[in-house]
Amino acid sequence: MNKVLKYIIILLLISNCSFSKDDKVENENLIDIFKKIEPIKKEFNKELRIKKFNIFKANPFLKNNTNNNGNINFASNLEKISSYKISKIKKFNSNQPELFFTDDEKIIFFNGKGTIFKLDEDLKEIWKINNYNKKEKKLDPILYFAQVDKKLIVNDNLSKMYSINLYDGKVIWSKYSSSSFNSDIKVYEDKFISIDFDNVIRAISSQDGKELWNFKTENSFIKSQKKLSIILKDEIVFFINNLGDVTALDVNTGSLVWQTPTQTSIIYQDTFSLENSDLVFENNSIYFSNNKNEFFSIDARTGIIKWTQSINSSLRPTIIDNLIFVISNEGYLFIVDDRSGNILRITDILTNFDNREEIRPSGFIHGKHKIYVSLNNGRILTVDSSTGIQEKITKIHSSKISRPYIFKKSMYLIKDNGIAKIK
Repeated sequence: MNKVLKYIIILLLISNCSFSKDDKVENENLIDIFKKIEPIKKEFNKELRIKKFNIFKANPFLKNNTNNNGNINFASNLEKISSYKISKIKKFNSNQPELFFTDDEKIIFFNGKGTIFKLDEDLKEIWKINNYNKKEKKLDPILYFAQVDKKLIVNDNLSKMYSINLYDGKVIWSKYSSSSFNSDIKVYEDKFISIDFDNVIRAISSQDGKELWNFKTENSFIKSQKKLSIILKDEIVFFINNLGDVTALDVNTGSLVWQTPTQTSIIYQDTFSLENSDLVFENNSIYFSNNKNEFFSIDARTGIIKWTQSINSSLRPTIIDNLIFVISNEGYLFIVDDRSGNILRITDILTNFDNREEIRPSGFIHGKHKIYVSLNNGRILTVDSSTGIQEKITKIHSSKISRPYIFKKSMYLIKDNGIAKIK
């Protein structure tokens, strides 16, 4: 008999013997690592009242390098609404375009064809400019902004980056990168920092667009459309890639300080569906969550994970004192103790919606004793911060609206075809 055939027979006999009755019982106790953890969909300790905060964060949407919006001095019944119409942004639902506020108290945004416009606080147009050719306009570019001195820095998802004079809209310089950009922009001295679709973070000169340094992190084969997040504190830049790796670098040299993976290699197969929230820095910690039912608190100095909690959210959290406010993708408001990670209260804020399975929060802010939550059906919820009880539903649009922005005591929201202002 052929030796190879003998080995095959022996292996088959060993395999059959291994499936004994005792082994079957043992297999029943094995943990399925691929089993999906179900998000929390029930209230907890809802009678708990949260204290009212009387200290407010100044200019929470102006050069906020930590991404923590905190407690904002804003209160409104959301009745006076005005708008500025733009050509429709076709990729609005799958991207997270951001309003940008300048040092001279103006607003910067773009339309579906890449035209940039500057508005005053009453949404009156000051100037507009388009730096795209006919072919590029058809690709519906998504733009990201930053300000360096009197210049506006622009990156986009078409690999283009350029600088504009903030006061007349004229292009100063324009270049192409080796990869498309997919993050917000942070500024440090004379450089701006952004992440591309290949999970490479780049520091670029604001003077001429020359690359100063880059740092490559592990890349995934499938590119997620979820915008990546950067925070900057002192001389350290922190960022997250689309695999869930959080990295800290020296902002001057790009050298590694620490790196912390938050997903196992098994989960990498599911990268395309991973949606991380924005990173937020507060209390010497970095906070963020994802749509895999995980909320992280990471020590900013060492990269050590301090604690994790089961919260399913891709929305930016807000930290006030030692309390974390976060809203899950299922519409539950969580209050978490910053020090221990313990959940103090969970309240359902979508109680008055019959079709709640189709509704998803798209962002929120903590105003003066109220929480304002934007939804993918074009509504804004007003929720009492102390009790977590829904107080009011205000219709803004017929489809998804952005998270709220507060600027000069007014609320601004992005729609797929315009900007809404609410007093």
